[in-house]
Amino acid sequence: MNVRDEHTRSLWMDVSVADAPALSRTVGTDVAVIGSGIAGLSVAYELASHGRSVTVLDRGHIGSGMTARTTAHLATALDDGYDELIRVRGVDCARLYYRSVEAAIDRAEAIQSAEDIHCDFQRVDGYWVLAPETPASELDQELDCCRRLGILVENCVEPTAFHSGGLARSLRFTRQARLHPTRYLAGLAGALQRRGAQLYADTCVESIREQHGDMVVTTTSGHEVRASDVVVATNSPVNVQVAIHTKQAPYRTYALAAKIPAGALEDALYWDTLDPYHYVRLQPFSADEDFVIIGGEDHKSGEADDGAQRLAALERWARERLPALREVTHRWSGQVLEPLDFTGFVGRSPGEEHLFIVSGDSGQGITNGLMAGMLIADLIMTGASPWEEVYAPARKIQKNIGEFISENITPLKNFAEYLTASEIASVERLRPGEGRLVRDGLKKVAACRDRNGLLHLHSASCTHLGCVVHWNSLEQCWDCPCHGSQFAPDGTALNGPAVSPLGEADWPTNVQAAE
Repeated sequence: MNVRDEHTRSLWMDVSVADAPALSRTVGTDVAVIGSGIAGLSVAYELASHGRSVTVLDRGHIGSGMTARTTAHLATALDDGYDELIRVRGVDCARLYYRSVEAAIDRAEAIQSAEDIHCDFQRVDGYWVLAPETPASELDQELDCCRRLGILVENCVEPTAFHSGGLARSLRFTRQARLHPTRYLAGLAGALQRRGAQLYADTCVESIREQHGDMVVTTTSGHEVRASDVVVATNSPVNVQVAIHTKQAPYRTYALAAKIPAGALEDALYWDTLDPYHYVRLQPFSADEDFVIIGGEDHKSGEADDGAQRLAALERWARERLPALREVTHRWSGQVLEPLDFTGFVGRSPGEEHLFIVSGDSGQGITNGLMAGMLIADLIMTGASPWEEVYAPARKIQKNIGEFISENITPLKNFAEYLTASEIASVERLRPGEGRLVRDGLKKVAACRDRNGLLHLHSASCTHLGCVVHWNSLEQCWDCPCHGSQFAPDGTALNGPAVSPLGEADWPTNVQAAE
């Protein structure tokens, strides 16, 4: 199981990326890759293309994790702005970052062409649209920074569909791109299998250790993969307890797809200047219709349980600007990990020589995953990458300390929940699809009734570091607000960093186990 088993379904989930068995024996390989999303399969593809033997493991179906919940913008524009990156990391870092994401988009274009992957890859412009609620100086500062860095960007005064309040100004980033993410993953998986790579689904990793010069990956079924190098590309790394998780924060984001007449909206990427911002793109559907994909309404994971209302707000926002919008066909949510100093954590895991990680994707997971394929392949094959320091997982947060402190207050606030009174004295009034925290003596219990009416009681302590989980009624799962773990109603871990299921809770004598 993984996040595919959450309740909502994205536009991309109808595509089966690859059929793969569960690991049923001990195997040896040059490189073991844990995670089969855009980062994992990109790393595997780059290494296999250079003759390395590769084994890919995933706790769910191949390609069915957070990559299948993306909106798949390929962008050199930076979520938080290059002005902020320069302030916190300096000009050299910002310039290298731009070169890395520019190369990532070029690489996707080259791979889909070379492997004949029919994934609707298209170069498009990207518009950063000024919203009435934000000052024009935001665009002015970003334009100055981009020109200083040599980034292809234009000051644009032509209106787009997403301008309002009499404004008609945006920054236009050229040579951005979009693609169909699961079709692209299916193409990568096919290319990997043709090169002899082994893919294993429904294989959950329990531990990674070094033994007699080898890296040993042990699964929950007891089988092992022995490798020279291991890459953990699981969205949130499952191999580190603290080192990375204090430097990034989990946020939930929402998206919907609706039909629109072909030609009613320019094929481009759009982002506005709000915080949280809206993001929009097209996906081809037929000669007469496209899908328009709208995202936004982000919040810290586990700190709100109003997903249906946020999706409704997205639809209202879109219909106000796109009168030709037809029926909404898909509504879904996903989780992004926001690095506190604006670039992801990609490279050698802290203190390790042959263990690598990919995390901190922010809102640019597809672009960053493509980049990670090149960066980690370089580190494994040659020992160095020109982008190594930009993404180094072991780096310290030197500036933006206020943000560091703010995000790390979440675990402190969360642990205080152990001291608060329970919302209800029993769980008998829970209806199908509902979940809440209840107290059983001194213990917090995560109680939910799944949509089939079956009642589940588990420990409310996340099995990563013990934070109290919160119910997510939209996705029908438990979210950890501290570091982003997610759990199914039956307690199974769906998303890292947790691997183990929620602990069992004793059944109070006045509660029926199933109804």
